[in-house]
Amino acid sequence: MPTTRPPRNPTTPKHNGLTTTAVPPTATSSPPTTHPTTHPTTHLTTHPTPHPTTHLTTKFTTTLASTNTTLNPIAAVASHYINDLLNRIPLPRWAVYTIFVCGGLLILFSCLCICIKCCCKKGKKRKKNSKTGSKKVDGKTTSALVQQEASDTDYGATKQEARGKLLYSLEYNTARSELIVGIKQANGLKAMDLGKSSDPYSRVYILPDKNKTCETKVLKNTLNPMYNEHFQFPISKSNLLKSIVVMQVYDFNRFSKHAIIGEIRLELGKVDWNHVMEEWQDLAEPAKFEEENLGEICFSLRYVPTAGKLTVIILEARDLKSMDVGGNSDPYVKVVLALDKRKWKKKKTTYKKKTLNPYYNESFVFDVSFDQIQRVNLVISVWDHDNVSRNDPIGKIFLGCDASGNQLKHWADMLSNPRRPVAQWHNLLSAEQVNSTLTLKKKIPLADKIPF
Repeated sequence: MPTTRPPRNPTTPKHNGLTTTAVPPTATSSPPTTHPTTHPTTHLTTHPTPHPTTHLTTKFTTTLASTNTTLNPIAAVASHYINDLLNRIPLPRWAVYTIFVCGGLLILFSCLCICIKCCCKKGKKRKKNSKTGSKKVDGKTTSALVQQEASDTDYGATKQEARGKLLYSLEYNTARSELIVGIKQANGLKAMDLGKSSDPYSRVYILPDKNKTCETKVLKNTLNPMYNEHFQFPISKSNLLKSIVVMQVYDFNRFSKHAIIGEIRLELGKVDWNHVMEEWQDLAEPAKFEEENLGEICFSLRYVPTAGKLTVIILEARDLKSMDVGGNSDPYVKVVLALDKRKWKKKKTTYKKKTLNPYYNESFVFDVSFDQIQRVNLVISVWDHDNVSRNDPIGKIFLGCDASGNQLKHWADMLSNPRRPVAQWHNLLSAEQVNSTLTLKKKIPLADKIPF
């Protein structure tokens, strides 16, 4: 019986006794490829081959890792540590990278700012050195040259310090032998108070005699005061040409020493007196030898119009001029009321032994009606007590209707604040200055002849 062979599958090739199972192709896989084997009895079954790109990437990564591990094991350990640290951070990987980049930029920007600041400081230092003129001569620094230029720089800085300007006028009346000094206004004064302002007033006197001192009114909280005040100084033409007029601007302080802002000293012999002189001039630094310091005194004034009572409280004095050989004084204070240019009432304090800063706190009450207060002057003088010889005057000051400057301001504050004590410090003037300004009559009239 003949045997029937099954028909040969056209798709199954015959390879020398090797049987190969064909896998039908899929839509996503590449055509199968058969690899011949050398062993004749081995039957191979083909499987789907992965994507070529994935296969290459995996192979490259494996090769690179093995190479890096072989070449640099420390880098591999660090990379593993960093990856492990990044995996522990509970943030997305892009957020971690963003934070690192921002931190790096911030550090870079800070370093850049520090470098720029250092460069600017070096540039300023070089510029300052070039201004001061630190030069080298033959490779060696000349100390005398540097010191001289440094002193010149300091002088220039002092000279350029702004103290303000003063507008004044000068006129000489030949018929009356009188010098008229006008203090018009000041501009751009130096601020002396904490509020960047001042309470300026001006003081005028003539040297070398200085037998009269005049002051303008005090204007509060301004650096550009307007005065428009004129003062008359009796002086002959011969003495005029040898004299110096001093115009000073002060900052007023009620409870401390008045601070000088600046001054102008003008030699009258160099002035053309054929016409009235009026000009602006910068205030200069005050001279250290300007005047003898006689000291200061502080007292309080209180006036009650309904009762007609004037209360003067002598509080204290300080920095008085020493009158004794040991460098001290035995000071006491006289209080005199002058009515219509005549001495009217007077009282005095106790004297304090061997001190230039006495404290009194003694009160004196005077009966002064409201009509009399308009015509009265208060004269306060400090004397040195001597048991053997005559008492010597240290300094003097007066307030009232004929006063000016700080003295007039204190008197006006008392009148504008009735029943209220007003205290203030005052600089003592010489007795000659006060006597020449006030010109009191020496004789005291009898009480029945006083016209009030």
